[in-house]
Amino acid sequence: MAIHAEGIVAIVLFYVLILFVGIWAAWKNKNSGVSEGTDRSETIMVGGRDIGLFVGGFTMTATWVGGGYINGTAEYVYLPDFGLAWAQAPFGYALSLVVGGLFFAKPMRSRGYVTMLDPFQQLYGKRMGGLLFIPALMGEIFWSAAILSALGATLSVIVDININMSVVISAMIAIFYTLVGGLYSVAYTDVVQLFCIFVGLWISVPFALSNPAVSDISISAKEVIHQSPWLGKIEPEDRWLWADNFFLLILGGIPWQVYFQRVLSASSATYAQVLSFLAAFGCLVMAVPSVLIGAIGASTDWNQTSYGPIAPKDKDESDMILPIVLQHLCPSYISFFGLGAVSAAVMSSADSSILSASSMFARNIYQLAFRQSASDNEIVWVMRFTIFVFGALATAMALLTGSVYGLWYLSSDLVYVIIFPQLLSVLFVKGTNTYGSVAGYVFGLLLRIGGGEPYLKLPPFIYYPGWVVQERVHHLTGDTEHFVQQRFPFKSMSMLASFLANVAFSYLTKYLFESGMLSHKYDFLDAVMSKHSKEIMDKTTLVSNHDNIILSEMAPVTQTLGASLAGTFTNAEILSDDEESSPEAFHEEK
Repeated sequence: MAIHAEGIVAIVLFYVLILFVGIWAAWKNKNSGVSEGTDRSETIMVGGRDIGLFVGGFTMTATWVGGGYINGTAEYVYLPDFGLAWAQAPFGYALSLVVGGLFFAKPMRSRGYVTMLDPFQQLYGKRMGGLLFIPALMGEIFWSAAILSALGATLSVIVDININMSVVISAMIAIFYTLVGGLYSVAYTDVVQLFCIFVGLWISVPFALSNPAVSDISISAKEVIHQSPWLGKIEPEDRWLWADNFFLLILGGIPWQVYFQRVLSASSATYAQVLSFLAAFGCLVMAVPSVLIGAIGASTDWNQTSYGPIAPKDKDESDMILPIVLQHLCPSYISFFGLGAVSAAVMSSADSSILSASSMFARNIYQLAFRQSASDNEIVWVMRFTIFVFGALATAMALLTGSVYGLWYLSSDLVYVIIFPQLLSVLFVKGTNTYGSVAGYVFGLLLRIGGGEPYLKLPPFIYYPGWVVQERVHHLTGDTEHFVQQRFPFKSMSMLASFLANVAFSYLTKYLFESGMLSHKYDFLDAVMSKHSKEIMDKTTLVSNHDNIILSEMAPVTQTLGASLAGTFTNAEILSDDEESSPEAFHEEK
């Protein structure tokens, strides 16, 4: 296998640049938060809560603009059966950031939380926080593994280097600078990476468009030239399926630690909202070159290129259409710019996902569930260890697991079906408790798993209305695969069922225990009777018996940015009738 020296040099230079920026960011901010008394562990997780608009806007955009985003958008625009109509990620994630900014960023940031799981552990207890950690962790690890896997395939297309070596080196660089600098390194490298993505792809587009093998994309958008029009269309029988996937992106894109990591690092609640809106615009802008590259791929007569007479879609290589266009429709010196862009996209996603997973484990599992007396230095080392472990796990999955994309699809569905309704309940519905949370978790899990997952060859045991048997042909082997497609919007239905179950069981158990119909001794989760009811709650504490978290157990939040410890972690909106729920107002009330 030939090795392209120019490509190797381009990748090495880019990786050295990223590594330098990551280490520089760590050195520049090594004393951040020290003067305000902020713990080092919290600085690693949320960057001292002083991320400004410029860096914050870039790093918030990088929440979703990664390897899967730019490659996946190009792939769906290119695929004959889908087209732009089914490339939902740009608009879906942009709207997700708008909805997150409008409704979720302000309450989460103003209460001074450190991770997304804090409000769950505050209200539902440590064990429930641990259960909710599982789908959150799965989403982050499988997402990292999927994009590392995509990187390996991409680099092998353009540079002809070993896939395993490229994945391992990329992961090691991302892990190293995340270990050194935490969120500061992630945020500053995001600026460089997004710039490289934007410049690298936009430089490539004009050259690809002007290639003689490419037809006019404005004509191929509506007329059949080499394949179906790339605008695509939504068949009447697929409308509910399209809507289900679109709502999954909009609402399921909110309850991710990679998003709230950026929200909670903002210097104020208002900044957190503004960053979300800026990132929504950034998501749309960054998708444009990917859409154009997908359209170029659909408008190309591949017989006139060095790729060969058989189109990528007929070789089961549609998922690599972006690097294929760069390789075969652009001059080599241009394709290497695009290669740097793809590498940048992958690392901008992998580093933040690995940091998110380690932050949730170190704080919500290790510190709050097992070692409340752990020192700050101990938490820092736990974070460093888990950054390495989770990074190695994602890398191993990228190299060894053939169904990594299927695992990510399923885990992202579970985030939507389980965590989003729980987040909705804990922030906006008064009176929910641990019993309702468990019921919602179980309902959502069963209804989603019951629908099956074709990517994992997981057969359904619940056949929703409108299900059909579809056929998938593998062009390289000629094998035909049959699978069940659920056209009913069962994912959104599962999410709603999970939310309603949480609310219904919470109020039911509250009524049964408080009316005396069930003895207090059966409140084995200490979720109703051991906590004071809303009417008699002492607002300065969250009463806990065995499993729920006492306020003094929660890691401190900087005085200049929050308020006192008690004020910061008391969910005033749920536990009092006062309209103002910020920690500052709560502290003043005391």
